[in-house]
Amino acid sequence: MILDRFRLTGKVAVVTGSGRGIGAATAVALAEAGADVVLSARTREQLDEVAARIADAGRKAHVVPADLTDPAAAGMLADAAVETFGRLDVVVNNVGGTLPRPLSDTSTEFLDEAFRFNVGTAHALTRAAVPALLRAGGGAIVNVSSVMGRVSGRGFLAYGTAKGALVQYTRLAAADLAPKIRVNAVAVGSVATSALQVVVDNPELRERMEAATPLRRIGDPEDIAAAILYLTSPAGSYVTGKVLEVDGGQQAPNLELGLPDLT
Repeated sequence: MILDRFRLTGKVAVVTGSGRGIGAATAVALAEAGADVVLSARTREQLDEVAARIADAGRKAHVVPADLTDPAAAGMLADAAVETFGRLDVVVNNVGGTLPRPLSDTSTEFLDEAFRFNVGTAHALTRAAVPALLRAGGGAIVNVSSVMGRVSGRGFLAYGTAKGALVQYTRLAAADLAPKIRVNAVAVGSVATSALQVVVDNPELRERMEAATPLRRIGDPEDIAAAILYLTSPAGSYVTGKVLEVDGGQQAPNLELGLPDLT
């Protein structure tokens, strides 16, 4: 049956930023598809809650609290997977994010931090994971990018530049790691996570954002998790170096920050 191609039975995954939001939904989805999962984020309590959901799905979770703004901490997660579960098959580079800031307030250091957090951590874990993925016979890596990596809007210079770089990193890594390891990305639109809580809780802002989104709604974390499951499972076995846009049809920012013209 075609649904069997979405199974990850006996596989092991690492999901960064998996304490809540897209990362948590993805970790649970991979577990429901049959994988054991290494979870990592800053807050142990959140990770423990996700681990309990994975246990309810009949799979095992290994919790690694870590500050993943440090690429070295991200790189250690591949070893944690092998030491705990004996193998590694799937990597989801979900951790990232950068606060909006006007260009005039974006220092070189701020831009460097955005690049390190959104691209450097993904590279550190990807590079560390390659030997284990090869020993397992191959595997799949998914990088979580953003619609802001391809559209323009005021205030998103650091974040959009970093996420755009992550998309090109995905294409280049896919070329380097083929044919054994597939590398793809998901470009995410507006999703109801804690980062968007101020919009979700404000009916006026939410209505404006939904009206500016072709599908007229904000995404759910599970929308992204389903796309990641496709890309990491045998269902996506003929896909590498691609970017799957899961953004409600956005072709522009759906909520402007209202930054004024320079004078």
